[in-house]
Amino acid sequence: MKTRRLVFSSVLISIALCLYIIEMYIQLPFTFPGAKIGLANIVTVISLYILTPYETLLIVIIRVVLGSIFSGNLSSFLFSVSGAILSFIMMLTLLKISKNISPVGISMVGGIFHNVGQVLVAMFILNNINIFWYLPFLLVTGLVTGIFIGYAANFSIEHLRRIQFKIER
Repeated sequence: MKTRRLVFSSVLISIALCLYIIEMYIQLPFTFPGAKIGLANIVTVISLYILTPYETLLIVIIRVVLGSIFSGNLSSFLFSVSGAILSFIMMLTLLKISKNISPVGISMVGGIFHNVGQVLVAMFILNNINIFWYLPFLLVTGLVTGIFIGYAANFSIEHLRRIQFKIER
């Protein structure tokens, strides 16, 4: 990995961690327990459009590991990593299938599958299939937050293109 790409990836990880920590202090009065905005996913969507899939996966994994450590909530690590990896796989798949899809569409898919991954892990860990009924509520939340995250990522990507930001491959 070239130095410029490594530095840019490190900056993205730092931004994602800052957004993750800020989000811990945001209370959403109208959501369901466990539902979050997912501000750190802005970085994942940006990375999908600028970096390689491998670099994006590294950013996702490092962000989840460090976020769990910094928040002091290592018990949520399995939920976070499963949601993040399933979300990454589905966003990357959709991006490969359709080159013309916007960051908003990619983010909506990511928000939905992040919740699917978390519910599947919860069902496995708790050995309780009734958790599945919580999924429709989380899917709506994931869709709405995915739209918000997608617009924020799209704004950032367009800004990077406007200033002619380039990373050599």
